Amino acid sequence: MKVTVLVPTFRRPGDLTRCLAALQRQSRAPDEVVVVARPDDTATHACLREPAVAGGLPLSVALVEAPGQVAALNRGLDAASGDVIAITDDDAAPHPDWVARIAAAFEGDPRLGALGGRDWVHEKGRVLDGQRPLVGKLTPSGKIIGNHHLGVGGAREVDLLKGANMSYRRAAIRHIRFDARLRGAGAQVHNDMAFSMSVKNAGWKLVYDPCVAVDHFPAERFDDDRRDAQTMMAVRNAAYNLHLILRDHLPPLRREAAWWWYALVGTKVYPGFAQVVVALLSKQGRARLSRWRAVRIGAHEARRAAAS
Repeated sequence: MKVTVLVPTFRRPGDLTRCLAALQRQSRAPDEVVVVARPDDTATHACLREPAVAGGLPLSVALVEAPGQVAALNRGLDAASGDVIAITDDDAAPHPDWVARIAAAFEGDPRLGALGGRDWVHEKGRVLDGQRPLVGKLTPSGKIIGNHHLGVGGAREVDLLKGANMSYRRAAIRHIRFDARLRGAGAQVHNDMAFSMSVKNAGWKLVYDPCVAVDHFPAERFDDDRRDAQTMMAVRNAAYNLHLILRDHLPPLRREAAWWWYALVGTKVYPGFAQVVVALLSKQGRARLSRWRAVRIGAHEARRAAAS
């Protein structure tokens, strides 16, 4: 079984160097490594010209003109030739047994369409080391339970995977690509959710195994979807993406339940009416109200787009 590792990158040569160094240390070497880069990303191309960066990896560079993670991932899928395509971020460093565990899982289960694992997040000089048994689930209300970075326990089936650490069987994604309708200047939030749910809805198993692990060093994003301070346009785009995905992938009754749950209750990230009412009684009321407005605009735009 041939394993391709796909790494989209943009203007983060230091992170990319660490990622490729981790791939050089794999106990089971990848059969192919595809790095997707923009032609004008001079820092990345200079990095890749350094002999030590690629080392002995069977590395190729796929160029993508269009900005954004979705375009880069789709370019990488087109360039990859493996039976399994393992995707990780440039700011992640796979553990030494990462490729070996991925290959063994797909070889051992012909129904396995996608496999994810834990990303150990390094933040502010420490590793987030909490434990959550419930990972990668979508509740009946449409609420996302992620926790991929905190998952513990054995391998189990899930509803969605996280982009920093997810692998796909080529046969399962032969006719699936990342959704180019999703909005965002760069990250296009929830593209991993849409892609993994497409695979599950096609009848394949999605499995999360915490032992299939990477170290994750969340790096700077060069767009509105900054990790430290999103703009209201980024919030609006993320809400648009979420509701478009829910309307695409849920059956009619569940999608309507999700619509009303997010409108009336919501989450900290996507506040609903009840959360705004409570927030208005606090010092955070004005900021919460602005976020709520952006979320509802994005949600209504997605609803109209899905109906057209």
